[in-house]
Amino acid sequence: MFVFVQGGTVGYERHLTQRPGPVNGPRSSWAVVRRVVVEGPSMEPALARGDRLLVLRRLLPLRSPRVGDIVAVTDPRPGGRLLVKRVAAVRGDEVVVEGDNRLASTDSGTFGPVDRRAIVGRAVYRYGPPGRSGRIRREPR
Repeated sequence: MFVFVQGGTVGYERHLTQRPGPVNGPRSSWAVVRRVVVEGPSMEPALARGDRLLVLRRLLPLRSPRVGDIVAVTDPRPGGRLLVKRVAAVRGDEVVVEGDNRLASTDSGTFGPVDRRAIVGRAVYRYGPPGRSGRIRREPR
């Protein structure tokens, strides 16, 4: 499936599912991994055009988004594009997201805070290009 998004954007997307451990009670959940390709400059220098990411989503969230996490979030404006941004603040059920490259970013400064449920997942690993691969760490602001 192809998904085109502006800013810290997603180009190619594929869903993989796996069971994250034993199935015991309410803390068990399915993990969904989405492979995405960054298309825009809004997250530079942390993410660059052509970076390939794994975005992890849990259907039963085990942890809330934290300031500094890089997340995939559904654009609240018409069209529902998928954006890749950094969490700048968490206020109850609302999350403020920003691009690292503020001059090239369409983010909460444009459309306001987003509902926590609009977060599709957290970017956890960059698998390409090979010279840039590695775990994506939270960077507190």
